Amino acid sequence: MDVYEAVTSRRAVRGFTGRPATREVLERALSAAAWSPSASNLQPWHTYVLTDEPLAELKKCTGERVTSGDPWDEPEYEQYPPALKSPYRERRSAFGEQRYGALGIPRENIEARQRAAAGNWDCFGAPAALFCYIDRAMGSPQWADVGMYLQTVMLLLRAEGLHSCAQMAWAKYHRTVAEVLSPPDELILFCGMSIGFEDVTVDDTRTGRAPLDETVTFIDGR
Repeated sequence: MDVYEAVTSRRAVRGFTGRPATREVLERALSAAAWSPSASNLQPWHTYVLTDEPLAELKKCTGERVTSGDPWDEPEYEQYPPALKSPYRERRSAFGEQRYGALGIPRENIEARQRAAAGNWDCFGAPAALFCYIDRAMGSPQWADVGMYLQTVMLLLRAEGLHSCAQMAWAKYHRTVAEVLSPPDELILFCGMSIGFEDVTVDDTRTGRAPLDETVTFIDGR
């Protein structure tokens, strides 16, 4: 698979088969991802990979919190600005309409939307999950480095025939994740990532992208 195919075929998959991703494949992808760029080679990412019984335990514990109505943990970072301006607000709204519209869930059915979102805590059935942390002392440029690292991971997973779904949603239950992973106190959970083989029987429409002229400006003297 060439890099263009990896980029264009990567998407947030929300339905996985139980077929396991082998330790060898995951190690190969993550070893190569270490070559992701980072300012002054800080490599500010701290990655945990869960499979088998530990992942099942995390799913169970988080599911119990969801079922009991336990509120989300106190956020440790702001996932979105409090008031998104245009065009970002419209893009986010369009994503929600497409995502839940494909599931036949109208905007006003909040309960059904919450049930659909609960699939996050089962990793959408994925047999492997990655959790990416960053040191609390790091600044915005290092968070950008982590983003480049995660994109590299996802592209390498595509090269291995795997799919993924990056999930900031896991930060809402960071205490439960920490109970299973026992990360050092100086680390903050940025996101999780479900990893596995796509269940092609799950209908999940891919979200489109803005046209090039909305996001790219060429200055070439023409």
